[in-house]
Order: sequence, then C-alpha cells, then structure tokens
Amino acid sequence: MKLKQSYFYTLREDAKDEESKSGNLLVRAGMIKKVGAGIYMYLPMGLKVLDKIRNIVKEEMDKAGAQELLMPSLIPSEYYDACGRLELLGKSMFNLKDRFDKPYSLGPTHEELFTIAAKNVVHSYKDLPFTIYQQADKFRDEPRPRYGLIRVREFIMKDAYSFDRDEDGLNLSYLKMKTAYNQIYDRLGINYKIVKADTGVMGGSLSEEYQAVTDIGEDVLVLCDKCDYASNLEVSEVVTNTINKEEEKELELVETPHSKTIEEVCNYLKINPKNSVKALLMNVNDELVVFFVRGDRELNLVKACKLLGVSEINFATDELIATSNAVPGFTGPIDLDAKIVVDREVLNMRNFCCGGNKEGYHYINANPNNIRYDYVGDIVNVEEGDICPVCGGTKGGKLYFKKGIEIGNLFKLGTKYATKLGLTYLNENNEEVPVVMGCYGLGVGRTLASIIEQNSDEFGMVFPINVAPFEVCIVLIDSKDDVQAEKSNELYDKLKDAGIDVLLDNRDERPGVKFKDMDLIGIPLRITIGKKINDNLVEVKARTSKEFTEMPYDKVVDYVINYVKENKK
Repeated sequence: MKLKQSYFYTLREDAKDEESKSGNLLVRAGMIKKVGAGIYMYLPMGLKVLDKIRNIVKEEMDKAGAQELLMPSLIPSEYYDACGRLELLGKSMFNLKDRFDKPYSLGPTHEELFTIAAKNVVHSYKDLPFTIYQQADKFRDEPRPRYGLIRVREFIMKDAYSFDRDEDGLNLSYLKMKTAYNQIYDRLGINYKIVKADTGVMGGSLSEEYQAVTDIGEDVLVLCDKCDYASNLEVSEVVTNTINKEEEKELELVETPHSKTIEEVCNYLKINPKNSVKALLMNVNDELVVFFVRGDRELNLVKACKLLGVSEINFATDELIATSNAVPGFTGPIDLDAKIVVDREVLNMRNFCCGGNKEGYHYINANPNNIRYDYVGDIVNVEEGDICPVCGGTKGGKLYFKKGIEIGNLFKLGTKYATKLGLTYLNENNEEVPVVMGCYGLGVGRTLASIIEQNSDEFGMVFPINVAPFEVCIVLIDSKDDVQAEKSNELYDKLKDAGIDVLLDNRDERPGVKFKDMDLIGIPLRITIGKKINDNLVEVKARTSKEFTEMPYDKVVDYVINYVKENKK
C-alpha cells in the first residue's frame, strides 16, 4: 500500500477516554475508533491486523480438522430459553422484539445453535466425531466496558464445538483443540499461561483458560515458583494440610467494645488476624447463610456457589439478618441460629477468636468442637505465599500472582446441551445415546489487545511480524526528488513481487513525522531512502533496535526476504 491518497491518520496526543495501553495506541494509530461505550469500528489498518490474526486462527483450526461455518447474530430467544439460559445470562444479553412482538436476542454465545446444526447430520455413531467453528460477532451488555478491546459490548470470537460419542472421544477432540490453540498463540508471539478455571454459565466438567500475562489484566493468575501449576484465582485450591496441635484452652466470652471489624477486634485483643474467624452474612436464595473464614482470608464466591449448588450469592439485608440471632460485627459460629458454612481451614485452627452473637462481645479460645455447621469446604481465595497444591509437599512450591487477560478458553461441556436439545445418536447396540460436546472459544479482539499490551514501548506498538499491518515499510524522505521517488517505487514493486507485505510512505510530510508514524503503527522493519541513494545507499532499521544500518540499494530485496523468512512463524 502507498500511503499518499490512502485512508490513514494518526494522533499525536493520548486518547482521553482510553484506560489501557493497547486501546490508547490503537486509537492514536488510527486503527480503531470508539463510537459508543464498548463499541468500536475497525479502520483499514486495524482491520488488516485483525484479519492476519483471524487467518492464523483459521489455518490452525482447519489443520486440526475443524470445518468453518457462520451463525446468525440475531437469534430467536426460544433457543436460549430451551436450555434455561435466558434467565441465567440475564442482563448480559441484548434482547429485542420484532414487529410481530416475537422476542429475539443478539447472540452472546452459540451453544444452542451449534447443537441444532449438529442434529442435521448426527443419527448414528458412524456420523461422529466432527468439529465445526465460526469467527463471528458476539454481543454482551457489559455493565462497565473498559480497557479498549478487552471488555466490550460487541466483539469477534472464534467459537468451535466438537461432537463425540463418549468421554474418550471428547478427550481426543479436546486435546486437538488445545494443540491448535498452543500453535495459534505461539505463532502470534503471545506470552500466555494455561490455567484451570470455573466452568461458569457454560457448565461441563472441565474448563481451562488461555491467559495473556500483562500488567493490565482483569484476571488474577495463580502461579507456582517451583512447578508449572497455573490457575485462575477463582478456582485455585487453598492447601490446609498443616494442623495446629496447640492444646485447647477454655472458651471465654470477652467484651470488645466499639470493635466490629476484624482489624478493630484483633487490635483490641492484641491477637494476629490469622488466629481469628470472621463472619460474612449472605443471602442465598432468600435465606440467611453465614460463611465463616479465617480473619485474614477473603470469601471466594465462585467456590461458595459451587459448594452450595447455586448461581449467585449476595449480601444479606437487615430484614434477612433479623430472622436469626446474628449480630452484625459480632456474629460467630457458636450457638448461631442460621445456616452455617465453614471454610475447611477453620477446622484446623485452635483457640481462635470469633463473634459472640452479642453486641460488644467476642469469644476467645474457640475451637472446632465448639461450633456447629451445615457445610464445610474450600471457600476462600488463595494468597501469595500459600503452599502450591501440586508440589508444595515435595518441592516446597509457593504461590505468586500475575495479572492476565483471558484470550481463549476450552470447555468439556459433556451432554448438557445435547440432552436438553435432543441431540442423540444410535450406538452399536441400537441404543439412543446423547452426544458428548466440547466448546472452544478465542477472543480475536482481546488477542489483538494482548499482543499490544505485551509488545509496545514509548514510541508505539511493536508488532510481531506475523500480525504487523505490514512486514516492512519504505520511507521516502523527499517525494519531490526524482531519484528518491523512482528508487522507492522500484523497491516497493520488487518487494511486492517477492511476496512481501510492504508499505510505502510517500506522503508530503517531514521525515520526523513519517518516522514517528511508522514507529507508532509498529512495522517490524523500516527502509529509508534519502539523499544517500545517489551513492546507492539506503538505511535499514528494525523496530526493536535503536541502531540503523547503511546498505547498498541492490542488496535490500534479498535482505528483506531473509529477514521476513527468519522472523515469521
């Protein structure tokens, strides 16, 4: 492409309403433009980068044996209702009605439609297995769109679905997709971690996420300093294999005036928060449920929901609390008239402090045999320095945190959707059996944002050559100089003929403006043609280097071809 008379612009100032590095740089580079909260247009150069990512995704999915199709975005709501997901997805869906008052949804996800598509071909065990996929728009009514392309309301996702006879077949399909994902992200040059995750509204038996390690990620990645353990904070297990063998003391109710918070109580009693138990008064299906965890721990709502088999947990209202003898700020698990859930770590504690269910009082020297509970389980977040659940007992691994952007996910859905939508097949014994499904998502826009979050500097983006808008740019210093212009156009044509994706900046701009723009849009290799072309010399500079090299003009084509070949994945 030649920039003169092309759609191209850049901004010198930072975008005022972009919180992320990637969002700011993409806007400044004229690659995207916001048209509403969480809604962006992809401009020509931004679309070019996006298409390169989509092509890599397509190549690897096709290589894995998946077939591409395209689903509609406007979907009759009855399909989601059939699986009970209208209520489950709730306000995150965009819902509307047509002129005949029939309800529709803008598709946030397509499990139901893919299941129905599979019903067209699946009759016998001979029709399985197969995998189908699309790269299409999704819509979710995010309450707080932010971070540019990372959390938006309209986005492009690659979603694939595998259909198998049984769990063994699903395991093979899952492994194929995982291998394809590894190859995709390796080719894109992303620093990623594969972490265990919650299955959420998707359901199923297993979920893994691909997380791009960045400074701005919304997710907390839990990693081990001694092994390859990686997990999302939501599901990372707290290891409680150390039992306090301290001799039990006599339970005592003590006055703790004006001390409601754990910090206030522990300061007043001069004890460590690790030796206290705090209460969280919650609303679970309109019933008061009190969760008890160690004083310095945080309740993990995902784990708590899983333990109780519910979809959400909220804070209890004063009216709900009044149905028990709980006293906010002084609630404890001893003689409490309410449903009680205890974190399993509490059962290993000895002589701890907890609320006395009496205004201004707490118990000290409480022990597990003093309390009654209805449920016990791992319901808290891990903390940095906790024991690794995989190698903590052998290598002494300790956990640490990193931030991450979820760019892909893998789900073993099992028979959830097949059973509800009647996707079955006849097995070898002529028995009707539900098809076993897997689901594999990849956020294309998020992937683009993650590449920039990981590959940028003070001058702009530093794209890996596989996804850069162009592999090389030619900067013509003086467009009015006939020799410079002739050689620039000649080199441009030679590189294009050699299959190189090349940009010629032939605008009537100052050299400094051109250099800054090429750095901003992150093109890997820059060739400058100026006055030294009269001596048959040009300047060559890699985007990642501060130095440039002078080179004979007639050597440039071979140099560029070799450079692209060596750096392309």
